[in-house]
Amino acid sequence: MITKPKPGDYSPFAAGYVGLVGDNDVINMLEQQMNISYQLLSNLTDEEALHAYAPGKWTVKQALGHMIDTERTFAYRALVFSRNHIELPGFDQDVYVNNTDFNSQNIKDLAEEFRALRQGNLYMVKAFSDEQLARTGIASSHLFTVAAFVFMLAGHERHHLNLFKERYGIG
Repeated sequence: MITKPKPGDYSPFAAGYVGLVGDNDVINMLEQQMNISYQLLSNLTDEEALHAYAPGKWTVKQALGHMIDTERTFAYRALVFSRNHIELPGFDQDVYVNNTDFNSQNIKDLAEEFRALRQGNLYMVKAFSDEQLARTGIASSHLFTVAAFVFMLAGHERHHLNLFKERYGIG
């Protein structure tokens, strides 16, 4: 079981994501969420997935595309920091979403892409040694441990699953 990171192992912004994991086994949570998100989102029609809960807000497809981008970014940071202490730039989620046409993609394909990405990331995360999980790097001008990014993967997905239920009325 991966030990929950302490404040100081991640940025103040990331505290919300780490907090959403609580004291749960993060690996188990990542595995369960992968299946929950896939079932929830792959059962939508493309028309349903074009729904935005308010003007100017992301559609379900855009939110899922953002989840894919974030999964890739957090996993990449975990990988890099597990190998080498380095500084990486931040990423602007709005720039990423606005420069990809997620709305023209098939919701089932997006859901499958997220599931496949998570499955691959689980192999990586399970292979990290305790020493690698404790390694650090700088991202968005803040120090992070590798373990923090593992928890952030789960917390970020939990955050969006909550939004899908509360704001989009799905789930």
